[in-house]
Order: sequence, then C-alpha cells, then structure tokens
Amino acid sequence: MQPLIILFILIILILLKLTHTILWVPWRIQRHFKNQGILGPTYRPIFGNTAQIRLLYAQAQSKPIQNEQDDEDGPMVLNHDISHRVMPFYHHWLAQYGKTFLYWFGPRPMLAIADYQMIKEVLINKSGLFRKLKYNPLAKVLFGEGLVGLEGHNWAFHRRIANQAFTMERVKSWIPDIVASTKKTLTEWEETKGGEEEFELDVHQELHTLSADIISRTAFGSSYEEGKRIFQLQEQQMNLVSLALRSIYIPGFRFLPTTKNKERWRLDKETRDSIKLLISRNKDSTKTQSNLLSLFMSATDYDEDGKERRLSIDEVVEECKTFYFAGKDTTANLLTWALILLSTNQEWQNKARDEVFRVCGVHGFPTADNINDFKLINMILNETLRLYPPAVMMKRRASKEVKLGNLTIPAETQLYLAMTDVHHDVNIWGEDANKFNPLRFSEPRKHPAIFFPFSLGPRVCVGQNMAMVESRIVLAMIVQKYMLVLSPTYVHAPMQLLTLQPQYGAPILFRKVY
Repeated sequence: MQPLIILFILIILILLKLTHTILWVPWRIQRHFKNQGILGPTYRPIFGNTAQIRLLYAQAQSKPIQNEQDDEDGPMVLNHDISHRVMPFYHHWLAQYGKTFLYWFGPRPMLAIADYQMIKEVLINKSGLFRKLKYNPLAKVLFGEGLVGLEGHNWAFHRRIANQAFTMERVKSWIPDIVASTKKTLTEWEETKGGEEEFELDVHQELHTLSADIISRTAFGSSYEEGKRIFQLQEQQMNLVSLALRSIYIPGFRFLPTTKNKERWRLDKETRDSIKLLISRNKDSTKTQSNLLSLFMSATDYDEDGKERRLSIDEVVEECKTFYFAGKDTTANLLTWALILLSTNQEWQNKARDEVFRVCGVHGFPTADNINDFKLINMILNETLRLYPPAVMMKRRASKEVKLGNLTIPAETQLYLAMTDVHHDVNIWGEDANKFNPLRFSEPRKHPAIFFPFSLGPRVCVGQNMAMVESRIVLAMIVQKYMLVLSPTYVHAPMQLLTLQPQYGAPILFRKVY
C-alpha cells in the first residue's frame, strides 16, 4: 500500500503545481495589470491566446494589401500601412485595449508596448533588468549559440570579439569585395536576359543571392558558390523555425524523432559540417587575411577571470551560423523594399541616381573614400527601414519585478516592443507617416526610440555598419545603371517570416540608363 500512497501524493503535488502554474499565477498577473488599468484578451488555460494569434496571422496572409492609383492609367501607389498584416494580433487588440495591453503566449504573460519612452528604458538599460527572451529550443538550430542568444559574461566576451570584427575601418576594407560581387551580379542579370534593353526580375530572390555572395566573400574570402549550400540549408531551417516560434514549445519535444525534428537535426548537422569544412580550408590563411572568419579565429580578449581567450572552433561555428542568417536576410530584405519603394517613386529614384553620378560619375564605383558621400541614398535606406523594418517588433523579459514608466512589471513578464507601430505613428511622424518621404531623415531625430530598426543600447546590432555600407553600395550601383519600374504583376503583401519580406516576391522592370 505504501507505494500507492507515495504515487497518490506525487500525483496530488503535480496537480497542485500545474494548477499554480497554469491557473493561479496567470490569474494573479492578469489581476495585477488590471489594477493598473492594463487590459487585454482573456487568458485561456495552457494555450493562452496562441490559437487566436495563429488564426489572425492566417487571415492576414490570405489577402494582399489594397493599394491606390493616381488615375486609371497612372502608376500604382502602394499602401504602406502594414501593421494589420505583419503583426495582425497586435493591430486587432490595439483597437480594443489601446497601445499597452496584456496577452498570453501559453501561460506566459506578454505586455505589448508602443510607448517610445518605455521602449527606450527597456533597450538602453544596462543593469540586466530587461533581458533577451530565452530561446525556443527549436530556434537554436538556426541562430546557433552566438551573440543573438547569449547572456552575461559569455555574451560580453563574444560581443567584444564581434566589435573588433565589425569596426567601420574593417567594413570599409571589404568595400572592394562588395563592389566586385555586385558587378558580377549585374553582369549576370544582363547575360541571363540576353542583353535586352528592358527586362523583369524578381529582385527579392536575386538580392538574397547577391547578399549571400557578399557574406561569403567577406566571411570566408570565398565566392558564393563555396558557401551556397550553407544558405540553402539555413533557408530550409528558417521555414521550420518560423513554424515552431508560433507554437507553444512542450519541454522535451525537440528530442522526439518526429518528421520535422529529424529534418531539423539533418539540416543542423549538415550546416555545422559545411561551416567546419570552410574553416578548415581557410585556417591556414587566417593570419594574412582580414575576412570575418580570420578575425573571429585570431581575435583575443579577456574573460571574467582576466585570462586571455579566443573563440573555440565550435564558438566560431555558432557565430558563423548567426551571421550567415542575419547578415544575408537583413540586408537582402532592406534592399528589396528599397527597390520596391524607388520603383514607385520616380522622383526619389532620379534624385538618388543624380547623387550617384555626382559621387561616382557615370561609370565609377563606390569606394572607401566616397561611401559617406551618399547622403540621399542613406536617407532613402533609413526611410525604407522605418516603413519596412527587418523585424516588425522586438521582445525582452523582465528578469525581476521592475518599475517601467508608471507600471510595475512582475518578474518574467515578457515585453512585446511594437516597433512597426512606433515607426508608423502619426503622432510621432505626422499625418503622412504612412507615406514614403526620405526627407524625414535630413535632420537628427528628436528621440532615439522613435526609430530603432537595429535595436538600441548594449545589444544594438553589431553588424549595422556592414548592413548599411553594403546596402548603400548595392543600391547606388543599381540605380546608376538602371531605371526601375514596379511590374504590373507585383502583389503588395508584406509578410513576417522571422524577417519582413514580400510574400509573393518583388518583380521589377529594369531599363538601362546608359
């Protein structure tokens, strides 16, 4: 009888623990926020509001954004009011509960915030009160154990190493490689189209290929072909991870030999093996080269005990996984949206072209000496990042109970920082907030947290310099050579798939300028 009593007691304890976790704690937190005037959708045991979130995403992605036209035969005018499509649950609950509300991802509370003062407090805080969310374990296969997911002393060490690799001086040394990749791509476009004076391309795919080539050259000193397989693997992994992030993770699920898990394991192993092979091929020349791999392998810093340390091979692999994904996707999507915007704004396209002619001439190229002279190009890229940021939001969690603005935030509350809402807020940017107007960036911004596509504070994107320099070069070289017109087949359907991208591609007509 004694074993049965012990089993009975264990079952009672487990039930009490579950009741506390999935009923009592959510009820207490919901009441806590309600007493502070913060409302939101009703918590549902175990699953929270995830079912409604998935439904709203499915509904949003089932139909494109309705656009306008100047007149019956005039050019298409794109509607840049995108929040209802790229963060549909936020848009839906915003109308009901206001800009700050509480919702539930499973039994975890998520506080949605669009107040830029509060966002600044969260992102710039250096005390560790607001930390990155713990990874869904299924996402680690894509991002690796690199900078994006690390915390504490380990993150600080990796960050110092990465800072050495991504100084502006280093990035400028890669400009000839970026120009060479772009020249090769433009030549391939013309050869593929048989030298036609006008041709159509889906620039979304083409720019991902170009960005991959640039990352391969700057990371490994190799061509795109050598790193091509890694990008294909990461692309497949991204689709699986995106599905996982919209579902509640059940502890231990990643170890089950399901069809998707086995595919994740296969992709991860092949990715690691491919990166290690590239490291092996390049390790003998790391001392004489300034590519990203050699910098990661040779850079030294000091750990928390004051001992000199380098990244291990496995740590280098993890950072390579991160930069392969983040470096390619962020820049390729930024350039895609920039070309879409310029193809529907001929006046700004002409101004950009005139600037390139003024800085580089008709046949010249960007260099380390003239890269900072692309003022208009930079304004266009910033306005693109405002309207179509690479990530539509950012998330953090309170490591302990903390005061934020007028609110008291319980420990482990997650924060949804609604970047897209802030970037499109008419109270910040004016009544034309959903219009393309690069002149907004002709003067310094009045507050750092009204525009934060690369985050803010200690965890600001370490590759920001690289992304912006690469984007300036590629955009300048394209508008220098071609006039862009949006294809009549284009469907305006921005979609968040880890990064913000056009759901049905970006077909654009290219016409030679000279």
